[in-house]
Order: sequence, then structure tokens, then C-alpha cells
Amino acid sequence: MFEKVLIANRGEIALRIQRACRELGIRTVVVHSEADTEAKYVRLADESVCIGPPPSRESYLNIPAIISAAEVTDAEAIHPGYGFLSENADFAERVERSGFVFIGPKPESIRIMGDKVSAKHAMKSAGVPVVPGSEGALSEDPKEIVRIARQIGYPVIIKAAGGGGGRGMRVVHTEAALINAVTMTRSEAAAAFNNASVYLEKFLENPRHVEIQILADGQGNVVHLGERDCSMQRRHQKVVEEGPAPGIARKLIDRIGSRCVDAARKIGYRSAGTFEFLFENDEFHFIEMNTRVQVEHPVTELITGIDIVQQQILIAAGHKLGFRQKDIVFRGHAIECRINAEDPFKFTPSPGRITHWHPPGGPGVRVDSHAYSNYLVPPHYDSMIAKVIAFGDSREQALARMRIALSEMAVEGINTNLALHRELLVDARFLQGGTSIHYLEHKLADRQHA
Repeated sequence: MFEKVLIANRGEIALRIQRACRELGIRTVVVHSEADTEAKYVRLADESVCIGPPPSRESYLNIPAIISAAEVTDAEAIHPGYGFLSENADFAERVERSGFVFIGPKPESIRIMGDKVSAKHAMKSAGVPVVPGSEGALSEDPKEIVRIARQIGYPVIIKAAGGGGGRGMRVVHTEAALINAVTMTRSEAAAAFNNASVYLEKFLENPRHVEIQILADGQGNVVHLGERDCSMQRRHQKVVEEGPAPGIARKLIDRIGSRCVDAARKIGYRSAGTFEFLFENDEFHFIEMNTRVQVEHPVTELITGIDIVQQQILIAAGHKLGFRQKDIVFRGHAIECRINAEDPFKFTPSPGRITHWHPPGGPGVRVDSHAYSNYLVPPHYDSMIAKVIAFGDSREQALARMRIALSEMAVEGINTNLALHRELLVDARFLQGGTSIHYLEHKLADRQHA
């Protein structure tokens, strides 16, 4: 086992990784920007290293500074968390080349799955169903692009091959708008991802977003930990996640879970990973794989009893998985609400000092957060300040516990999206289960026009 791990991230995930390490008896090094000097996880770390000023590119995205921090503190491994450099194959390579262990997949796996075109090819050849679309990146020939779109059928969605996080995509409903949309998406993709390649997919009108969590030890042992429904989204950003997915037959989940396991084994995958699908008319369509721990991993931890972050660390240290597929028992239901420092309905960021902080508690309630009273939420990073996760023996009990938790939670000094979550938790359609990825957008639009 490692004696010391460097955590190359911030916010709640830095604290989450730190807790996993402490439970395993591992000392932690936290790197931080000048904006995060007062963060809870910085104070709790065995060692901390300031790696630069507040802007991410000068601190959390500064690869030489992170490697140097690992060298001066004698860390053995680096955990990237999610976001920032977590899916950067060059970073993973630099970490390994510098003599440290990267707590995550092999660089080549990140590279394959990071390019959405090569990821689709890999999944198709492994027998995982994919969304109908272009065979690869679109050519420069407008006639060829028009031909492919006609073959797929409108509406289509143009996606950046190097995209992610809901960015670099554009829906096209008519042939007249196609070529201009491709040109615009290409230039946006080049600027955002340094990769101008784009591809076409059929735009599914009313799908759900369902993902399968897997763990692979890189030694041939792979399991899936069931599914999460992440359909409650705004601008491709998840707002509420839950597991199991309401109303989807267990046999369908078992079948797609087995295919994900086979695919992960086929590409020689190592660590935690998530296969993301659009689900419509009882069919799964692969869209991408996330080669890191997900924001919503606590949902799966609560219904399986497996600590995903600890498993990442154990796998990186060379341990085999200590369980097989038949050992995994799914129990109960879990729901996660992402609490952001933003206006609940206009979504404008609300950084600033938290003057009062009261997180909820009680049976089946978990709060993952780095915030506290008098904490200054910096303006430089993602607005998420907490995750509230409720667990119950049934979906109804988990919903009831979440409603109580949200009613108890109090945050003052900044705006948060608590009011939106409280509204969603009494929304008749959400309570019924199985909403599409467009539901929240339509609900917000109706609210605006009311």
C-alpha cells in the first residue's frame, strides 16, 4: 500500500479522496491555489503545497507544478479526482514517467476513450450498442456531410471528438442549417479542446441518460456496480442523479452491464470508469466513457456498499479486486442533489463568503462538502459546494429523506440552487420517475414564460 498520496484537485472531491486515504492509513499531500489556502481539506492534510495563483491554468492545470509538489513531498502516487487533469492522457503519462503512480486508467485508455470517435469504434467492436452516426470524423467535403446526415435522418447532433462536460455539441433540424453548424462546431472545438474533429449522430428526441459504473483491476477482473439515472440535466450538466434507474427492467441492466464489463476487459481497462448511454424505447446507445471517478459516485456507493475511491487506490497499488460480480448485492435506492453557489433559476454564479452553514443529517443522509460557516467560495472554479445524498430501502423513502434534508439545509451569505431542488423533489413528473434529459430544460422554460 502507498504511504503517501498527492491529491491533485480541490473542493469536495479533494476532501473525499483525503478521507479514503486516511481510512487506509495513507498520508496525504494536498496541492492548492492561493484562492484555496483556507480550505478545510488543506488544513486537514498531512502536508500542503501552494502551486500557484487562483486561475486554474496557473495552478490546478499546471502539470510541472504538480509533479514538483509530488517530488518535494516524496509522494508515491497522484489522485486526479474529476475535472481538471483527470482525463488528460499527457498528464497521466508525465506522472508515470516521473516515477509516480497515476491513480486511474493507463494513459492509452484515457486517450482512446477521450476521443469520442475512437471510443465509439472501440465500443462497437466490443459489442456495445452505439448511437447511429458517422463512421468517424466528418470530412471537409460538404456533399459527403449532407449525404451522411440524410442517411442518419434529421434531427442530427454534431459533436466535438475531443469534447466533454456537455460542451462542443449542436443540434441541427434541417439540411439548410447543417454545413454552417458543422463549421461553427469545428471552430469551437478547436478553441476549447485543441481538436477540430467533429462527428454526426442521430439526435434522439426523448432519451434518458443512464450510466453504468465499472471497476477493473487491470489484471483481468472487471465488475459492474449497476446503473445511475442522470437524466435531470440543464445544458448537458447533471443536476440530480439516482440509482437504480426507475422503471428499467433488471434484465436490461444486467445485459448492458455485462457488455460494459466485456468491453472494459477487451480494452485492458484499469480503475473506476463509467459508460454513459442514452436510453430510449428499451434500448441503450453508448455516447461516451468517463475514465475517472464521477461526481455522482456516492449514489453507487450507497446501493452497493463499495467504496469506489478506495478501490481506485487499491487497484493503483496493484491489488486485485476483492469481490466478483456475484458478490455484488444491490440494496435500496439513493438520490443525489448537487448544491451549487448560483441563483436557483437564473443560474448566475454566486461566489462569496458563507455567513451561515447548516448541513442536514438524520437516517440515510450523506453530505459531501468542503464548505463551512465563514468559508469564502472563490469565483475561479466550478460552482458546486456540496452534494446531498439520501438513501432509503425504497425510492419513496429516499425521496422522503431527501425532502427532509433539503428543508433542513441552510446556507446564507450566497445564493444557492436549494430552491430548485426543493421544487424538483415535489414535481409530479419527477416523482413518477423516468423523465427524459430534456425535462428540466422544458420545465425551466415554462417557468420563465409563466
